[in-house]
Amino acid sequence: MPNAASLLLVLAAVFAGAVVPFQAGANAMLGRLIGHPLWATVVSLSISLALIVPLMIALRVPMPTPAETLKGPWWIWIGGAAGVIYITAALLLAPKLGAASFIVAVIAGQMAVSIVIDHYGLMGFPEKPVSVARLIGVGLIAGGMVITQLASAMPALASQAR
Repeated sequence: MPNAASLLLVLAAVFAGAVVPFQAGANAMLGRLIGHPLWATVVSLSISLALIVPLMIALRVPMPTPAETLKGPWWIWIGGAAGVIYITAALLLAPKLGAASFIVAVIAGQMAVSIVIDHYGLMGFPEKPVSVARLIGVGLIAGGMVITQLASAMPALASQAR
């Protein structure tokens, strides 16, 4: 049974996940309004930077030295690229798929890769071997994705049949 502290962490993660559909919707509308999804990606990431820098200044977060930033493994730099991929994909795909279909597909992809990362302890995560229970959980998420996609396609198929 999880303790109160771990439950709080899970609730914080649920809250963080709850804002993602708003990000996808806002960025998609931004892309339509300013004319191109890549410009919307630039604006979105610029707003992120404009918000985090003053917070870091207010919290007096020390600036890392160049030596500190260069001593990590090569893959520490892919987070920014992953952000660009996600934001651009959200801009392009969420309006076509709908919020629920897009987000459930994102979650299915995240879970499929996360279980591999956990199993092998990649990227500094502790090893958490794949178990039948965890595979069932990922399978349920994948099944939920399929059901959500099919349910989204049903109204379109019904209108085409008329």
